[in-house]
Amino acid sequence: MFIHGCGQPKKDTNGAVSSTSRIASQVGIDILKNGGNAFDAIVATGFALAVTSPSNGNLGGGGFLVARTAEGELISLDFREKAPKLSFENMFLDKDGNYVRDLALFSHISSGVPGTVNGLIKIFNDYGSGKFTLNELLQPAIDLADDGFAIEPTAARGFDTNKNHFIKDAGSKEIFIKNKDNVITDLENKFKNGELNFKDYEIMLNEIDEWKTGDIFIQKDLANTLRRIAKNGNKGFYEGKTAQYIVDEMKLNNGLMSYQDLKDYDSVYRKPVVGSYKDYTIVSMGPPSSGGVLLIQMLNMLENFDIQNMERNSTEFVHLLTEIQRLAYADRAVHLGDPDFWSNPINMLTSKDYALERLGLISLEKATPSTSIAAGTTKNESIETTHYSVMDKDGNTAGITTTINFSYGNKKIVDNAGFLLNNEMDDFSAKPNVPNAFGLIGGEANAIQPYKRPLSSMSPTLVIDKNGQSILTVGAAGGSRIITAVLQIIISVLDHDLNIQEAIDTPRTHSQWLPDFIFYEKGALDQNKIDELKMLNHAFYNDKNLPGNFYLARTHGIQRKNGSFISGADKRGTQNGNEAITY
Repeated sequence: MFIHGCGQPKKDTNGAVSSTSRIASQVGIDILKNGGNAFDAIVATGFALAVTSPSNGNLGGGGFLVARTAEGELISLDFREKAPKLSFENMFLDKDGNYVRDLALFSHISSGVPGTVNGLIKIFNDYGSGKFTLNELLQPAIDLADDGFAIEPTAARGFDTNKNHFIKDAGSKEIFIKNKDNVITDLENKFKNGELNFKDYEIMLNEIDEWKTGDIFIQKDLANTLRRIAKNGNKGFYEGKTAQYIVDEMKLNNGLMSYQDLKDYDSVYRKPVVGSYKDYTIVSMGPPSSGGVLLIQMLNMLENFDIQNMERNSTEFVHLLTEIQRLAYADRAVHLGDPDFWSNPINMLTSKDYALERLGLISLEKATPSTSIAAGTTKNESIETTHYSVMDKDGNTAGITTTINFSYGNKKIVDNAGFLLNNEMDDFSAKPNVPNAFGLIGGEANAIQPYKRPLSSMSPTLVIDKNGQSILTVGAAGGSRIITAVLQIIISVLDHDLNIQEAIDTPRTHSQWLPDFIFYEKGALDQNKIDELKMLNHAFYNDKNLPGNFYLARTHGIQRKNGSFISGADKRGTQNGNEAITY
């Protein structure tokens, strides 16, 4: 077994785990080494991520699984959050009908009913090897929460960067503020009493003792919550003490989630979205994920061009990619929503004929203004996310993308339970044609309704070769940029013959219909290419306001090639290298 650095993929023949946390990946590998299958490992990894990666790993959020068993069964599980019974369409609008951003992102009413625990337990019950109890799979996470672990640079930076938010919530302050006693209380009192203005308050707050790499991070309340889950399964979270903690948190802070909302939650198996690209089968998540549909639609369009002989990130390549992304995201805004509430025209959107029809709207000679692109006509038919993948030696392949929407969700801890709440309700369309926090436009298909699941960009995806072997599992974190990141990874592997780590390391571009810009990472485009694309009427996001380490999405995946596993993980936004492990 070995852990490897970015850009230096290692191979092995037994199995692989890729996640955003080195510690969580090791938990998954240990399960594989002790006879577990990919489903056992992905459940253990998921619960470990809830401890080691609080900005995105979660008990208080939800996600999607896309998997394939060794026998060839295709699986997609929807454990996305649901809107509480008391939610309503205009809940994030003020009396004048304006979208209230702070209400949608930082209040308790921004939280949907979490699905992660239910989803992971369903995976364990239905596809686990039977060699482990639920308690055995959760024990590593319990130990990590109870005994603590040494935090890495990314976590230390994340805790301190969000200090101004954490200090406003008693539970978050207790866990995430390192110096949380007299110094902070004194500063708060001085600010409230008018002895400090806001600017000086922020300056002095930022000077408080900061987290450092290697500090031990302990989460006793979270350990107890995990124990209740390990002992009682779903009832250990959706009923009893943990559920009551959630309800108490809601009642104290004008939240909407009720005990009955929690008790009634259930994850749902959906029909995977399946398409083809050249000689490969693409399997991805359908609604309420928009990812799989858009991914297959864009691959259907790209199939009509000689991508293999296009230089990656050349002017020709970026122009074509931008035009195709524009068409797909326009369809997303109108056609896709929770399938329990909305009729999604999946057959139309993923058909080869429809791809050709849509291509007629764009030009290879100049950019097409997004204002001139509408969604196709039906013919009778969040910032912070994480992806983790597992492949085992028997051929089981599983990928999960999960989220609490923004980094650290709404920054509110459930008191006595130790986990963060999501702010997934912002993924609904709060107001038609008004962008959400990721700039995405939506309409009636994704309007807020009780019990509804918000539309998502999460895109866990599998690629199967013509011999019927799973050769790639990949997903990403990054809101609306997830889909285009996964698309570019697949192109890089299938058309440009890069291995998974090389594909992940290649700088990426992104566009999404509205706003009508090309976004790009450092190294993706030089000035000559930018000038050439501008001559084609493309516009670029003003990168002068972006930090030097700006990135579009973080991707993780595993490739199987010539009988060996090649695992890959993204170094974007982290200082601790690769978190993918093979053995």
